[in-house]
Amino acid sequence: MADPRGFMTTPRQVAERRPVAERIHDWNEVYPGSPGKAVLPIISKQAGRCMDCGIPFCHQGCPLGNLIPEWNDMVWRDDWRGALDRLHATNNFPEFTGRLCPAPCETACVVGINRDPVTIKNVEVAIIDRGWDDRRVIAETAAWQTGKTVAVIGSGPSGLAAAQQLTRAGHTVVVYERADAIGGLLRYGIPEFKMEKQVLDRRLKQMRLEGTVFKTGVNIGVDITGEQLLERFDAVVLAIGSTLARDLPVPGREFAGIHQAMEFLPQANRAALGQEVADQITAHSKDVVIIGGGDTGADCLGTSIRQGARSITQLEIMPTPPQERPANQPWPTYPMTFRVSSAHEEGGERLYSVSTTEFASDDSGSVTGLNLNEVRMVNGRFEVVDGSERFLPAQLVLLAMGFTGPQREGLVEQLELELDPRGNIVRDADFATSADRVFVCGDAGRGQSLIVWAIAEGRSCANGVDAFLQGASRLPKPILPTDRPLVV
Repeated sequence: MADPRGFMTTPRQVAERRPVAERIHDWNEVYPGSPGKAVLPIISKQAGRCMDCGIPFCHQGCPLGNLIPEWNDMVWRDDWRGALDRLHATNNFPEFTGRLCPAPCETACVVGINRDPVTIKNVEVAIIDRGWDDRRVIAETAAWQTGKTVAVIGSGPSGLAAAQQLTRAGHTVVVYERADAIGGLLRYGIPEFKMEKQVLDRRLKQMRLEGTVFKTGVNIGVDITGEQLLERFDAVVLAIGSTLARDLPVPGREFAGIHQAMEFLPQANRAALGQEVADQITAHSKDVVIIGGGDTGADCLGTSIRQGARSITQLEIMPTPPQERPANQPWPTYPMTFRVSSAHEEGGERLYSVSTTEFASDDSGSVTGLNLNEVRMVNGRFEVVDGSERFLPAQLVLLAMGFTGPQREGLVEQLELELDPRGNIVRDADFATSADRVFVCGDAGRGQSLIVWAIAEGRSCANGVDAFLQGASRLPKPILPTDRPLVV
């Protein structure tokens, strides 16, 4: 145990972000220096708040099974090398999760039953950022090569985790990415102010030194067919994500100026990195409406603020979440409470319990706004509140309502993969699909989920692939395909 009285004597304290007036004028991470540097002055005492409880529910809250009490104790004792080793024992990319994960481990923290939980996420990112600064994160090459080859399709967090695990097991791994750079949504989707791309690039350098091969600009299913893929490799891992965006089929959807979030955000990523973007979708000097109240909507909000939007309104059909944990979502479940991201601190308005009924346009067919109604839940269905219709001006509308499954055309159809009723790729306990030698991990099999689940899925899938290729595997398997997060 760290500080035996820390959870009683030390109040919870989190890293302070840069002032809003400063950070909205650049694309750098919202924390000064980095999240890890921002939290270093307070992190030892915060780690000391960990109770090292007999049954650490934080392990269950985290699908990776992170050894949280162990590295909390090591940080409190100033054993940063030991803490880094324990952190990497369960998580390939803690610098990603420490920045992007909503921390279900914290809502499962035992201290959080009647006090503020331990700042687990802050401790995590402090450990890994210091590890990089001290040059303790090095390539881990395999002791011997198996002679087996694996193709990983997709380079998001699940694909990268599977690739790194399989490379370290001694297999020859090639990661294919149809975009012009590796990283999936980590590269073209997550705004720079949440995670600067140098954080991704340094990890990719480590993977290259370990032997993982990356090939960009290759659209598997078009440039290389599923049949050709199976001819070239002993096993194939599909980490193609859930990329079919949920649409809004209301009158006027076809008007110019209405875009999916994943049309808008990747362009902003490229522009922030200094790339030329032809006909960029931009929020500059526009009234922006974002439909969808989740993380993607918040990313659109922060991006629109930095692009100089005139006004920004974020719409959500669900009611305003409560400030405190609801009675029907008890500890240690992940509660649906009102959360304020860094983007929400910076501006914009949030409207809850509203539904868009139609879009309006000018004579040229460009969107000028939308009509919406207030709604309420009645017997499990949304009903319109009479007399609540109103008009919102908008010259840019961004749809951030989630995703409905992986792309079917191309590879999925060529391999004749079985899909579940939700449109996701069916897999067994070893993450194997209905096609021989083909495995799946991440959102393509699980459905849209969190980055921490993506990494856990990649690690677990690597175990299944390794066992298939060698008869048995020593790689860890943190989850089963049927595992679900602690939510009601």
